[in-house]
Amino acid sequence: MLRTVFDEEHEAFRKVVRDFISREVAPVHHDWEQQGHPPREFYNRLGELGILGIEAPEEFGGGGAKTFKFTAVVTEEAARAGVTFGSYSVHSNLILPYLVEYATDEQKKRWLPGFVSGDIMTAIAMTEPGTGSDLANISTTAKLSEEGDHYILNGGKTFITGGALADLILVVCRTAASTEENRRSGLTILCVDTKSEGFSVGRKIDKIGLKASDTAELNFDNVRVPVTDRLGDEGEGFNYLTHNLAQERLTIALQASASAQAALQHGINYVKERTIFGKPLAAFQNTKFVLAECATDVDAIVLMADRALELHDSGDLSVADAAKAKLFCTEGAGRVIDKCLQLHGGYGYVTEYPIARLYADSRVSRIYGGTSEVMKTIIAKSLGI
Repeated sequence: MLRTVFDEEHEAFRKVVRDFISREVAPVHHDWEQQGHPPREFYNRLGELGILGIEAPEEFGGGGAKTFKFTAVVTEEAARAGVTFGSYSVHSNLILPYLVEYATDEQKKRWLPGFVSGDIMTAIAMTEPGTGSDLANISTTAKLSEEGDHYILNGGKTFITGGALADLILVVCRTAASTEENRRSGLTILCVDTKSEGFSVGRKIDKIGLKASDTAELNFDNVRVPVTDRLGDEGEGFNYLTHNLAQERLTIALQASASAQAALQHGINYVKERTIFGKPLAAFQNTKFVLAECATDVDAIVLMADRALELHDSGDLSVADAAKAKLFCTEGAGRVIDKCLQLHGGYGYVTEYPIARLYADSRVSRIYGGTSEVMKTIIAKSLGI
């Protein structure tokens, strides 16, 4: 189905990204998966290309883009090639909006130039061993010193993407007890320099997929965090997190859309080449029907993601609409990828084949950023039920 979301500038950028992946990522991506993350200098390379700071303000070295479409192009090209960019997406798509919206002018001058260049890589630490989607249960604490010039941070976080290599981590912590009226009150975001005494990276988590993206447990043992490194106002952490949820879930929907498109193409390519019982696998009616179903599903997924992308650019993407996009695109992509893997037979279970990596990498999309069940709850609430 004809897409109208991208223009000539986006397509020119697509060619740059595609060539870059072909030359500098695809040949070494397997090594990154074995290592658990890209080499640190890779992020500097993304900075040189302008990919890390596409939407960052120009005064700090960013591209100043007022659209999320260039990011969507990066997402599609990575999926097309069967690669990932480590913690790039969390760094650029999740954390940048927090810094642009809530950092002081002094903090922006300190952090954003390095953020854009890749000299300062970031992560965000929300999840704890006993706290996933329900952030009200966060138990990591930060107590203000008697002098009032720093906090003492204690606690632990888990499932932190990019946590092992990050230089600056946005930590969601409790600076005051919650109230009966508002369980989510008392949360604050502190920006922690990972060179701080008392900070440590714990276990590196071995995941089913996304092998080239480091995920770690983090520990904070009486970490001293200057008040000047607090993001925004004390106690407003949950409101800040809610403000960025729509873009976070749009990002995941776009990733799912890109993965579904890639899976369909892998399936088509494979059945044309594979011979069984003396004729191409593509010649069997079942194969044709399965791929016809997948092609139709992919068009629907892409249309949903593209519409959400346009709404986001115009400032009209609601929390409920973002939840719908994430739910529809991730669940649909899961079905498409599974069907295309099935067409590969036993080879679909071998990680040498891109469809196997897509299958493993995409499964988490129905979990992080809010599970599918949480998305359904949000959507139902928007319906007044």
